[in-house]
Amino acid sequence: MDVRIKRIYEPPHPQDGKRILVDRLWPRGVSRQKARLDVWMKEVAPSPELRQWFGHRPERFDEFSRLYRNELTQDPVHIEKLEQLRDWATQETITLLYAARDPDCNHARVLQHVLLNPERKS
Repeated sequence: MDVRIKRIYEPPHPQDGKRILVDRLWPRGVSRQKARLDVWMKEVAPSPELRQWFGHRPERFDEFSRLYRNELTQDPVHIEKLEQLRDWATQETITLLYAARDPDCNHARVLQHVLLNPERKS
């Protein structure tokens, strides 16, 4: 399975495979044409409450990761979208696109980890 993550502000490349925006909100300053998305899967993003609580604060990232993993594995809508992503990832490369500035402390990194390590709970 090849699951990559990338900021939506970076230029698209053929190696991206299926380009999937995993943010709940459309990224500022990016036109739909420039984004070159295959899918906008906002339902797999963290809940609005969790996203607002996290606020991209690095000191909250560990707790955010735990809470987001819980959403991904316990909420029926998240579970459905996670399975769709796994399905696609078994067929081709997928790139999860996100708008956050921090390449390490963002939900796409957590989502990538969950997709690549489905048996791990932590």
